[in-house]
Amino acid sequence: MSYSIQAAEKLALQALSHIAARPELVSALFASSGLDPETLRKAAESPDFHAHLLDFLLEDDRRVLDFSQAIGIRPEEVLAARTVIGGPGSFGWEPD
Repeated sequence: MSYSIQAAEKLALQALSHIAARPELVSALFASSGLDPETLRKAAESPDFHAHLLDFLLEDDRRVLDFSQAIGIRPEEVLAARTVIGGPGSFGWEPD
C-alpha cells in the first residue's frame, strides 16, 4: 500500500492509541522520548513525534507485529508510513 502523508499520520495516531492501551509500552515510550503525560498531548500534534511513534514500534519486531495484527495491516506498512512521514533519506538512503 502507498501512503499519503495524511494516511501515514493517521496510522501514527493509531499507533499512539495502541501504545496508550498497553502500560508496558507507555512506560517504554516515555523513557525513549523523554515525555510525560502532560507533554504527550502537545507532542502528538507534531509530525516529528509521529515519526518517533512509528520508530518506537519498528525498533522491536514484536511491537510491529502486535500493532499490525491489531489494526489489520501488513507489518511492512508501518515502515512505509514512517518513510512517508520522514521523507526520503530519513533512514540514510535516497530514492533512485
